Amino acid sequence: MIRLLPLGVATLLLVIAPSFMNDGQMALGMEMFTVLIICSMWNFLAGYGGLVSLGHQAYFGIGGYATFLVSNSLDIHPFLTLPLAALAPGIIALILSPLMFRLKDAYFAIGSWVLAEVIFIVVQRSDTLGGITGMPLFTGGMLGADVYRNVFWLSGGVALALTVGAYLLLRSGFGLGLMSVRDNEVAAASVGVDVTRNRRYAYVVSAAGVGLAGAIYLLPNYFIQPGTAFSAEWTVVMTFVVVIGGIGTLEGPILGTILYFIIRQGVTNGLGLDGSWYLVALGAVAILTMLVAPKGLWPVLRDRLGVEWLSVRRSYPN
Repeated sequence: MIRLLPLGVATLLLVIAPSFMNDGQMALGMEMFTVLIICSMWNFLAGYGGLVSLGHQAYFGIGGYATFLVSNSLDIHPFLTLPLAALAPGIIALILSPLMFRLKDAYFAIGSWVLAEVIFIVVQRSDTLGGITGMPLFTGGMLGADVYRNVFWLSGGVALALTVGAYLLLRSGFGLGLMSVRDNEVAAASVGVDVTRNRRYAYVVSAAGVGLAGAIYLLPNYFIQPGTAFSAEWTVVMTFVVVIGGIGTLEGPILGTILYFIIRQGVTNGLGLDGSWYLVALGAVAILTMLVAPKGLWPVLRDRLGVEWLSVRRSYPN
């Protein structure tokens, strides 16, 4: 019950917050939830599956384009197409997984980045998808005047649902098998764990979650463009946030997301530095974190304070 209390408080705040926020604040809140979702999904794959992807922005963009394309083509409310934002990247990840899993360690990371660039180029050259200039959301008027409130609730609800879902999944037999594959692939296989199947599930779930976040984030813009949807900056954010917060922990992306926005808003608004100077500051913090706390900040806080919130660690049998 103690573990559920913060999630209950977060749910209550999510419901009532729009009553006290303007559109700009809700847009920032939606962006924070989006970052939390994509970082949690990247952490699910890298921190628990042992697969470090440098090309997850591909699925972010695929989710966005799937929603825009189907909504425009069928002239239906964009929110009704959001399941496709998870389904499309999930299916593509499933199809590509046999090819990707031929690559190991650093080669997988590099291969995922190359794959993302290939998808980016294909979309840029597709007239159906608007080419390099992108495509508008013709059904954008259906979103109404409360679009920011609705996407705030959507992104927050998805972030909470995926956090709880990841916790339950990692506490299951599948989660135990997945973490055993991460820790020692050979040993896991020797006791009957299907290494490829476990990693494939993690890859598909991670891609689907990132794709759904991409669609929700891009809808209020009423326009999608390859340079934004497939920007490598998304993967940069995923990597830095998880490294700072604590890879292989469910709490790490939450803490890392909070620190990311504190740094970004502090540098851009507090110090008045434009452009990507906040990324320089974030990189410096990430390097310092890796030197002082290689496992991230949450494991340090957890061990010093003795806090076990969303831990999926198991005790040895007596």
